[in-house]
Amino acid sequence: MDLSAVGKFKKIMVIDDSKMDRFIAEVLIKRALIADELIVKESAIDAIEYLETIKVTHLFPDIIFLDIRMPEMDGFEFLDVFTQFEDTIKANTKVIMLSSSSNPLDHSKSFEYPNVTGFIVKPLTEEKLRNHFI
Repeated sequence: MDLSAVGKFKKIMVIDDSKMDRFIAEVLIKRALIADELIVKESAIDAIEYLETIKVTHLFPDIIFLDIRMPEMDGFEFLDVFTQFEDTIKANTKVIMLSSSSNPLDHSKSFEYPNVTGFIVKPLTEEKLRNHFI
């Protein structure tokens, strides 16, 4: 699956506590050839710490695939912290919720955050990735 026709992103980040879901996302994104760099984090806390270390470079990921249900800090709590970063740093970052939740409340709450541009119900598949980026 080559989605390179849609253009490459400099950086994509996947945040998910499920080892299997991280693996699937990593394989599909790498196979799609849509990212120069792929960062994979197993917790929202790890992701926030990473973003804190790179915020001075203003090179936030172009796309963040974000799980909702995670221990310690869930996806919505991540978004609450993410919204506190300077607009100039996060302005070009699009967040795509990647969740097993089919709860309409999760779906509508996701889009209350300005950077959230999509919601994909797990599992991520080539077709869902293709449909989202073409």
